[in-house]
Amino acid sequence: MSTASPVLSQRELLGRRLAAQQVTTTAGGPATVTDTVRRMFAIQSQDFGQSLWGIGLRTPGARRSDVLRAMAEGSVVRSSSLRGTLMMVAAEDLRDILAVSGERTIASARTRQRQLELDEATMSRAREVIEGAIAGRNALGRDAVLHELEDAGIRTGSQRGYHILWLLAERGIVCWGPPSGSQQGLVLVEEWIAPTARLDRDELLARFVLRYLIGHGPATVANLAWWARLTLADVRRGIAAAGDAVCEVTVGGIIHWMAAASPAPPALRADALALPGFDEYLLGYSDRSAALPPEHFEKIVPGGNGIFLPIIVAAGRVIGTWRRTSTRGMAGIVPEPFGALTSAQSRTFEAAAERYREFTAT
Repeated sequence: MSTASPVLSQRELLGRRLAAQQVTTTAGGPATVTDTVRRMFAIQSQDFGQSLWGIGLRTPGARRSDVLRAMAEGSVVRSSSLRGTLMMVAAEDLRDILAVSGERTIASARTRQRQLELDEATMSRAREVIEGAIAGRNALGRDAVLHELEDAGIRTGSQRGYHILWLLAERGIVCWGPPSGSQQGLVLVEEWIAPTARLDRDELLARFVLRYLIGHGPATVANLAWWARLTLADVRRGIAAAGDAVCEVTVGGIIHWMAAASPAPPALRADALALPGFDEYLLGYSDRSAALPPEHFEKIVPGGNGIFLPIIVAAGRVIGTWRRTSTRGMAGIVPEPFGALTSAQSRTFEAAAERYREFTAT
């Protein structure tokens, strides 16, 4: 006889997600920037500056310079690794992530590749040019790489250059590594990241599912399928392969999954937290209604333009946005709540703003 899965309330779901994502402190949390990225498995990063804060707020005492140092040293990289979207990942995880998700992501863009006349002959030549330019750990910024392609007679206009770099990243040839001025340097994966053991498909899926749930759970099969652009069948296959390492819970009559070893979360508090735009707390799930009431979605993504603003979260719910300010070179943030903040929320938001100022100070 099967045993009914434990039932969680919406409040308990949000509390567990905040704890899994290290937005709230739990025992044994990440000690370094790389630990944070490794725990999260992947952190959305098309807005580079915002993603730095997403890592910093989850790493006690971290400064912006600590995140940049991890990238310069090669323990954290940025690549088009999930859904074709730029993500921060621990370097040793990149190959496994691409082995699971890359093929479907590349296939989803084949029509665009044909429109841009990016056939295999062109891609082979582009790879040859780029490898020649950055071999020997010679990291180059985007503009310099595109200049190399143009000099070789490979057109980069009309987003052609962007798609060449995107496709080479999805194939695991290049990734974005050390900071290079206001950009990052493109590097060769084989030079920048040490080889890792090759796993079979079931092992990869099991590891993928568990790693996502450690940093995001509880979550549904549909959440993970969307996040990684996997089929529902592959997610279920990964859950089965993970075995006792994962367990199911029910929220609102819907089955969710979480890492079996997840510690009990701390009590859910109404403190106002300052999370970045595009944060995994929202972007880590296809269904965001638990944290963000549908009537406020337009305020987070004005005009439905795909740009997610920085958010204020209290008791697991999004209660407003914030914007960055600068006074005499000192960074600050200003709240723009959906409604009036309580005195406790105003006080805790100011503490969050001070933490942001400390993070950006060096």
